[in-house]
Amino acid sequence: MKKGVKRKERINVLKKFFPALDWILNYKKSDLSGDLSAGLIVAIMLIPQGMAYAMLAGLPPVIGLYASTIPLIIYALFGTSRQLAVGPVAMVSLLVLAGVSTITEPGTGEYISLVLLLMLMIGLIQFLMGILKLGFLVNFLSHAVISGFTSAAAIIIGLSQLKHLLGIKLESDNVFLLLWESLSKISEINVIAFAIGIGSILLLIGIKKYVPRVPGPLVVVGLSILLVYLLQLHAFGVNIVGEVPKGLPTFSLPAFNMDSVIALMPIALTISFIGFMESIAMAKAIASKEKYKVVPNRELVGLGLANVAGSFFSAYPVTGGFSRSAVNYQAGARTPFASIITAVLILFTLLFFTGFFYYLPNAVLAAIIMVAVYSLIDVKEAKYLFKIRSVDGWTWVITFIATLTIGIEKGILIGLAFSLLVFIGRSAYPHVAELGYLPDKNVFRNMKRFPEAKVVPEVTIFRIDASLYFANMSFLDDKLCERIAEKPQTKWIILDFSGVNSIDAVAIHSLEEIMETCSKGGIQFLFAGIKGPVKDLLKKAEWNHKYGNQLQFLSLEHALKAIGK
Repeated sequence: MKKGVKRKERINVLKKFFPALDWILNYKKSDLSGDLSAGLIVAIMLIPQGMAYAMLAGLPPVIGLYASTIPLIIYALFGTSRQLAVGPVAMVSLLVLAGVSTITEPGTGEYISLVLLLMLMIGLIQFLMGILKLGFLVNFLSHAVISGFTSAAAIIIGLSQLKHLLGIKLESDNVFLLLWESLSKISEINVIAFAIGIGSILLLIGIKKYVPRVPGPLVVVGLSILLVYLLQLHAFGVNIVGEVPKGLPTFSLPAFNMDSVIALMPIALTISFIGFMESIAMAKAIASKEKYKVVPNRELVGLGLANVAGSFFSAYPVTGGFSRSAVNYQAGARTPFASIITAVLILFTLLFFTGFFYYLPNAVLAAIIMVAVYSLIDVKEAKYLFKIRSVDGWTWVITFIATLTIGIEKGILIGLAFSLLVFIGRSAYPHVAELGYLPDKNVFRNMKRFPEAKVVPEVTIFRIDASLYFANMSFLDDKLCERIAEKPQTKWIILDFSGVNSIDAVAIHSLEEIMETCSKGGIQFLFAGIKGPVKDLLKKAEWNHKYGNQLQFLSLEHALKAIGK
């Protein structure tokens, strides 16, 4: 009996470090068919997407396939989501290009080397964040910032593929300059490449709308390869993928250089946060439907290890993708074994089938990217934010415009800075309500919303609906002084602290000064509904000795009875 208990305890301890034990030890035969089906479908979807996203990141298409192998297996073993499909995604691919291309030319050996180093850095950052339980830090990226950034980035991603869609060389980085350059070179467009690209877009949209179960990307890839091969369209200037290296990714160590680490750190931090947010949002959405729990800090560890491992096998940064995870879930995935099946199928593709992609047109990969990112443009969210709270809508707009005009990295930083300013401004001006009594309801309510509420001339009751700290005490002081000036007969001020969850030392000191100043005018303070954590801090400040009889009231009624009102 004791041996069985000890064995269970050991297994539970191991599960904390190796979450895959949970599904490996409890794997059911009934889950296998769903996992096989989902693994196959996601592999079919991921092969063309992985190649397309690698091209978006300024890398050879085969690296997209490498990124779809080892990282998937590692996440399946260490992640906590059962259906999250990890791999290359459009947003991270664009961020890689935006960050590394400022250091060296995309496509070069040095560029690939820096991308591998970047992947290692991202993996270590995410892993350390998970170990140190710092997953909460992503909460500082508000939904308005993420939505605005994602919408602008989707446009940038789509337009970055114009050169492949049109079959011409475009060098501008700025979205507006890129559009102008495209118009100025309209006479140079390769009509055949453009027709293939537009046809692929229409076919992808049509398949998604009318026969969503059919893997659209694989269909357009197969048809376009056949078309180029039979008609020898590459002889007419249609750019093709060409030779895709055959074989498995080999083990190698990323080249470590301190100057490169310093230069890559801003983009590494950005991708670590953005990638995790995209991943955890989808993981939580599926987990809530399936009634199980994903652990954010363990997800960071899983993603971190996936990126660390990938950096040793010629991959590039990965995270959980929205569309593939949704397909994985809908296709019947029950456990992470589905992702292992996907990775194994792509490994077989690398061993035996890379030759099939020789005639794949770049215009088709561009079409796959454009269709995939179109759904990320979320104007409805901006309208919703403006409807509910205009400042959140402006956060969306500022992030969107900054990202579109200034650039990916600076855009999200500007959005983040603005959202933090909004947060600080909101906390510096907390909601303070003067309360009156409603006899028929037997409750105290805000007099602005309930003007019929009764008040006692000598008593002013304030409810503070925020934590108190150094930045908002001046506002509270002004509010109290303003009301005392309007109501000179005030003898008692009752502060309802039921909405105050915390208070800092400066705020305590400021309150003492306010009370001392008001006492000279014959006004006494009473406190009602103080919460335990706040009361503990006041006790440390020796308020029990200084104002003991003014703090003991559990409710406003008790405070009013104490002064005979």
